Amino acid sequence: MTIRTPQHPGTAPAGSATLLDVEGLTVDVLSGGGHRRVVDGVTLALRERETLALIGESGSGKSMTAMAVMGLLAPDTARVGGSVRHRGTDLLRLPPDELRARRGKHVAMVFQDALSALNPTLTVGFQIAETIRAHENATRRQARARAVELMGRVRIPDPARRYHDYPHQFSGGMRQRIMIAMAVALTPDVLIADEPTTALDVTVQAQIMELLAGLRAETGSALLLITHDLGVAAGAADRVAIMYAGRLVEAGPVLPLYERPAHPYTRGLLDAVPRLDAALDGLAPIPGAPPPPGRPPEGCAFHPRCPAAQSRCLRETPVLLPAAPDRLVACHHPLGQPNTPEAARG
Repeated sequence: MTIRTPQHPGTAPAGSATLLDVEGLTVDVLSGGGHRRVVDGVTLALRERETLALIGESGSGKSMTAMAVMGLLAPDTARVGGSVRHRGTDLLRLPPDELRARRGKHVAMVFQDALSALNPTLTVGFQIAETIRAHENATRRQARARAVELMGRVRIPDPARRYHDYPHQFSGGMRQRIMIAMAVALTPDVLIADEPTTALDVTVQAQIMELLAGLRAETGSALLLITHDLGVAAGAADRVAIMYAGRLVEAGPVLPLYERPAHPYTRGLLDAVPRLDAALDGLAPIPGAPPPPGRPPEGCAFHPRCPAAQSRCLRETPVLLPAAPDRLVACHHPLGQPNTPEAARG
């Protein structure tokens, strides 16, 4: 269900242009001779100079959403529905050659595993330079100069020398910087970062997020941050969207949502995060495990793990509705909300 109001958390605050508008996105993947829906009706919007964090456990559909937005899912294994509009143009309806022309130049992605994403047989400088030459009328010398400049911009020490190094000669954090340099080489106005700090230590995580924030502010781009780390999202995002079993279950500005979560799943995620001002034995992990992708239970997908589940939750799938002026939540019994007659009947 799509809701568009001035307070819709899926739509960024007024005063800046909408760069990316995702409406009713669905992804059905081929499985066991049929298709299973792993992304179901996701609606998001990004405006310039803002960061939206898409949060959820592994298997919730976050990365699949990003791949669908980028047009990177093979049509013989996945069917994508809905719309993904970049400055009004629906990327899902473009011919393959036009989509390739926009990908990288207008909408770019930083992948989760830089070592796997980079070609191990080519120097990192060559890979950055070829990204530039594939989209722009640049000579090899011009592309190389730009690549060295970009490596310096993402704080690779001695970039002119390290231009000739291979991916395995860099640390994990430095490889991630190379990936960011490739992603911003053509100054895209939408950047998607899929778990950009996974497997990095806390200090390097902070450096990577600071780098992304600086590039966003410098270029006016928008950042869609895919993460399972609520701490990373808290420090980087303007708004957050919580995803569970392929659906958005809550969305809103980051600080109000963290302070007053409306969905029991959001509350559970926050309660499971270690705090400096609390004992470790005070952690409250969410019981059970998420359903397999594309196989949610009937009704609310979270009901088997939800302490507030009632009979209605087992029968009816909740839709994303306003729970406050700045919040959407998909829950029959949102936290902190007065019980409605429908809720009372359970």
